[in-house]
Parts: sequence; structure tokens; C-alpha cells
Amino acid sequence: MATITAEPARRASGKARTVPPLENGDRLTSVEFMRRYKAMPHIKKAELIEGIVYMGSPVRADVHGEPDGLLQLWIGTYTLRYPGLKFYPNSTLLLAPDNTPQPDCMLCRPKEQGGRSWMNEDGYICGAPELVCEVAASSVAIDLHKKFRAYQRNGIAEYLVWNAEEKRARWFALDQQQYVELQETAGLLVSRVFPGLALDVQALAAADAPKLIATLEKHLAATR
Repeated sequence: MATITAEPARRASGKARTVPPLENGDRLTSVEFMRRYKAMPHIKKAELIEGIVYMGSPVRADVHGEPDGLLQLWIGTYTLRYPGLKFYPNSTLLLAPDNTPQPDCMLCRPKEQGGRSWMNEDGYICGAPELVCEVAASSVAIDLHKKFRAYQRNGIAEYLVWNAEEKRARWFALDQQQYVELQETAGLLVSRVFPGLALDVQALAAADAPKLIATLEKHLAATR
């Protein structure tokens, strides 16, 4: 897994340099991406994927906001049962020198439990979370191709993509450094990494929060 190191300090000049604007399609390193991003606080979401900048577009409630909220509820409920786990909605991830995504959700083990991610002094997550979730609507081509390759190469153990247009969940797990797609069993997708973390695909498609959580609770009780 690659790590990001800071660029050497530049000798101060008599005249301050203007930070260039962050533009969609820019080819940057993660360090330069973060420098420009921090200088543009009005930008709400931008990501660096395989060295290319992608700027967020307006977000629809039906195809993104609602399933995103349901996944946060599902992950949040799970973390209540396993103290020590951390989940981070919509947070920047310093993954590698050419990849600084902002996943919809990350679920991380603490280091004392074998986790491979941490929070740096600036409050950003670094390393490889155990699970990353993305809600894909207009971004589906990026999420299932460039992000897929970036997450796989940098050792993110599991990657869950909710294709909002197709109402289809695709869950991938690393196996010998390659992602394999998990298969539904009785309408459920179940994590290989987190015991009892079961996703009721039909409940998510129907935006049925009580059923989504009830199924998770039932599966958790059966695995303990």
C-alpha cells in the first residue's frame, strides 16, 4: 500500500504565490490536490482518482441522498454492536499519492484489532479502511472502474457499490490482491471481514429502513 509524504518545503520568496484553482480533469498529485482543495472552501466535494480530479455534481435525493442515508444507518447500527469500530461518512481519504477519494462511507477497525487506517493530525483518514461504500448514480462509471482499481490496488479489503439507477448492490472482497464479487444468499450480501454484517438488498432497494435494520439485527444475533 502506498503512503503519501509531504513535498519538501519551498524557499520563501518575497511575493506570495497564488494557489491555482482546482479544476475538473486536472492531473495532480495528492499533495497538490489537497493544497488546492483547502484553498477553495466553497467546493463541497472533489476527489482525486488515479491522478485525475473529479468535481461533484448536484446530488439528487431519490437516487443518492436516500440510499446514502440508509447505508449510513445500516453501518451505524452495526458499529453500535462492536465497540471500537469507526465509521466515517463522506470524509476525505488520503489513500495513495495519486488517489484522494471522498467515499460515501468508510468502516474501519482500530489498529489494536488489526486495522490499517488511521486519522492524521489534520483530521483526515489515511491508509486502507476495511470497508468502503459508494452510492453510484451519475458516478457509476468511475465507481466501478477507476475507483474499483484504486481501491483494489491499495488494499481496501471490501468495496460495496450501490447502483442507484439499477437498484443493485455489488460487494467485492479482496482475494489474493484481486477483488472477487460476493454472491447473494437468500437475498443477503454478507461481509467476509465484519462478522454478521448482512445487507438486505431488497430492503435497500425499497428504501425500507425498518426491514433493513431488522435483517441486520437478526443476522447479528445468529452469528453471536
